[in-house]
Amino acid sequence: MKEKEALKKLIDTAAGRIPADVVIKNCKVVNVFSGEITEGDIAISGTQIAGIGEYEGEQVIDAQGRYAAPGFIDSHIHIESSYVSPEEIGRLLVPHGGTTIMADPHEIVNVCGIQGLDYMMEAAKRTVLDIKYELPSCVPATPFEHAGAVIDAPEMEEPITREGIAGMGEFMNFPGVIAADDGTLEKLLVAKRAGKFIDGHGPGIVGKDLNAYAAAGILGDHECSTVEEMKERLDRGMYILLRQGSACHNLSTLIKGMTPMNSRRCLLCSDDRQPKTILHEGHLDNHLRICVEEGVEPITAIRMATLNAAECFGLKDRGAIAPGYRADIVLLDDLKAFHVNRVLAAGELVAEEGNYLPEIDFYDISSVKGSVIVKDFSSDKLKMHLKSNQVNVIGILPGGVVTEKTTAEIQLDDQGEFVRDPEVDIVKVAVVERHQGTGNVACGFLKGYGIKEGAVALSIAHDSHNIIVVGVSDEEMEFAVNSLIAQEGGIVLVKDGKVIESMPMPIAGLMSDQSGEWVDEKLTAIHEKAYAELGICGDVEPVMTLCFMSLAVIPEVKLTDMGLFDVTTFSFIPVEIESK
Repeated sequence: MKEKEALKKLIDTAAGRIPADVVIKNCKVVNVFSGEITEGDIAISGTQIAGIGEYEGEQVIDAQGRYAAPGFIDSHIHIESSYVSPEEIGRLLVPHGGTTIMADPHEIVNVCGIQGLDYMMEAAKRTVLDIKYELPSCVPATPFEHAGAVIDAPEMEEPITREGIAGMGEFMNFPGVIAADDGTLEKLLVAKRAGKFIDGHGPGIVGKDLNAYAAAGILGDHECSTVEEMKERLDRGMYILLRQGSACHNLSTLIKGMTPMNSRRCLLCSDDRQPKTILHEGHLDNHLRICVEEGVEPITAIRMATLNAAECFGLKDRGAIAPGYRADIVLLDDLKAFHVNRVLAAGELVAEEGNYLPEIDFYDISSVKGSVIVKDFSSDKLKMHLKSNQVNVIGILPGGVVTEKTTAEIQLDDQGEFVRDPEVDIVKVAVVERHQGTGNVACGFLKGYGIKEGAVALSIAHDSHNIIVVGVSDEEMEFAVNSLIAQEGGIVLVKDGKVIESMPMPIAGLMSDQSGEWVDEKLTAIHEKAYAELGICGDVEPVMTLCFMSLAVIPEVKLTDMGLFDVTTFSFIPVEIESK
């Protein structure tokens, strides 16, 4: 339909001259502008809301007295962290009221470069969930490991202008921003020249450093962990994205810092949301439940998930139920449990009582398959030839991804190789480069993981996603890595030279091409066998903990394919401690 004809139809519908395409009757409309709830019909013309009042329509949806709220907007999420494809994340999130997500695909772009972004954008066209992508700002995430791509300012010039790119993704290189590093300035200017926003990631920044970060044009931050950090950012005009993900739970803490005066600058986000969390707890409907449980007024909470996010990211066509707005509407049974009855996206009924209604047509994944490229790997690469039995060790701290730098005395054989003591919780860990065929393998020691049998290997190792493997012997570790290569990435658990559980992730070695339910079942089986058969500590999440042991921006010490890295000094350190 031509643009003018569509506009005329919308106006005629709003004026009541012609029937609406769809009319939702008998509903209580949540008005996020006024904070009021009004009773009336919602008339829809094409993809837009025509009006609220008394209307007739070609198709009638009887809300039966339910609340009608705007479609929910997740202000920051990584699809890859769900371990499923963009089409599948849409199937999982939409029945929970999610109609728009702000997605930063920096995981897959670190593996596959712009080709990974191309795949994500094409796959997003196959779901009714409106996926607004942000161009990753940090590829590679650090210079201390090998990634699958390098994307500097010149390579950003074209993709930042794409219609499907809403802005620049979380700027994790906050030291570069604060120092006004030349390469960082060039990246910031790419976004500014294109008129696109720049999302933030600034844990622990305070004072003048925070002033510098905000002055650079950073829009918001999802890394607040205290009310004090939240207030400091709000005072400087930044938006706060209150996070409740599968790994990080900051919402209940931060909501205590929200006031009637600052609530309009507060949004809701997931950051990461695994299928288990979605299937058992929900999505932003779960965030809303927590907000209300913490004493937030229901309409204020809904506004955080809708209008606030829309205004933050310049999405002028959504975030409210009002004439001319996109017809993203969630019908809720109540404003306490926030049970989602039905969901409309762009005027189309797309979910009912937990069921995603559209058929799914998955985009071809061949462009992002075959991403596990390992050169000349064998157990010989795991030999360390140590001269000292005094070593630096990565110490796992329960409940998070921060580690401690500790030391230990280990046993060595006459070749200088590590001899594991079953009574001591220290094992070998290795990172195997899997992007450029460098043949790089770096080894270190891990304490606190608790593995007593076999080995675990992953191709998910933030943020460059090389292979990380931990095990009780070189032979078990070698078998785990080779098994992982054979299945094109994902997760492998081995014991006594056999694969006891695995989850292939052929999409860049980061995502499964199966359903969310399948991924949930696999992860459950992986966790059960990791604890029961491999003896991993019960207070350690076996997959998520391991995949962060190579992230060289979180203290105190991590392992990349280039060696053992001390995050507190931003320098590589030897595994061996030289005797004085």
